[in-house]
Amino acid sequence: MHSVDVVVIGAGQAGLSGAYHLRRTGLEPDRDFVVLDHAPRAGGAWQFRWPSLTYGKVHGMHALPGMELTGADDSRPSSEVIGEYFDSYERAFGLRVHRPVEVSAVREGGGGRLLVETSEGTYATRALISATGTWDRPFWPRYPGQDTFRGRQLHTANYPGPAEFAGQRVVVVGGGASGTQHLMEIAEVAADTHWVTRRPPVFREGPFGADQGRAAVAMVADRVRRGLPPQSVVSVTGLPVTDAVRRARESGVLDRLPMFDRITPTGIAWDDSRTVEADVILWATGFRPAVEHLAPLRLREPGGGIRVEGTQAVRDARVHLVGYGPSASTIGANRAGRAAVRAIGRLLDRAEPAAQRAA
Repeated sequence: MHSVDVVVIGAGQAGLSGAYHLRRTGLEPDRDFVVLDHAPRAGGAWQFRWPSLTYGKVHGMHALPGMELTGADDSRPSSEVIGEYFDSYERAFGLRVHRPVEVSAVREGGGGRLLVETSEGTYATRALISATGTWDRPFWPRYPGQDTFRGRQLHTANYPGPAEFAGQRVVVVGGGASGTQHLMEIAEVAADTHWVTRRPPVFREGPFGADQGRAAVAMVADRVRRGLPPQSVVSVTGLPVTDAVRRARESGVLDRLPMFDRITPTGIAWDDSRTVEADVILWATGFRPAVEHLAPLRLREPGGGIRVEGTQAVRDARVHLVGYGPSASTIGANRAGRAAVRAIGRLLDRAEPAAQRAA
């Protein structure tokens, strides 16, 4: 049993931001707080991104607090560039991330403490920053006949890049940024592609200013405050129209089909007798928050989500969710990490000081 003031779960943008601000308050890694990460190396979810997503294609990457990312080569894979940056950041601020460590559950421990059960033992903590993101929970919709499909099905989480689809007939499902990126890449090498979405995609022309950004974040934040499952910020901002998107629309690559009704052994079908033959179905259908480790605390509301005010779980003031809902963006994660640490500082001031506990 290890006793600390704060446990941070996750070392992506949100977790590292929280750890940085904990360090700034004078707390020491491994003595006063610990950062746990299940990934094999630094880089958060970025390390798992597909090779063709180069740093130059990344939209809206904000630097971590206290250290800019400079001199990056836009042609290098984002997984390498950002992974190296996160690694340098951890070393620069002495954050001492424990990895790979799996967190299985967070439970009530009594005496005002939470028990964080992990693959390296149990931590007793007075506050928790859960910064586990969404990458580990890809969302796979279910449709009639799905198990009969004789081709290959995969998700964005396993997308290998376009080369593996050369000469194949590919259906891309999903109207978000990942779906359009996958589709435009694959269309250059595939024998045939089709794009299927539940709703007509919304394309956004022109700049996306601060007012629009605040409005999008407010929509997501409102759902979280009501205890509903959060939507991603990107899902309410629309798809930016780049030169590549314009070319894809003009060539017909981004001609969208409505959602099919069932999957057949050889493709997809609609109730109006339309069919499409396919070798591959690529589900670019997004992710859900990875919060299963919090289940023993019973934080979920009847609406299915965890109700959060700022970063604090309404049902337990010791628990802060960073990178959840409105803070699920790189700039949002930075701000939420700082806000969570401020709130935790107030909580710890009301609790037994670390020095008194050690004595």
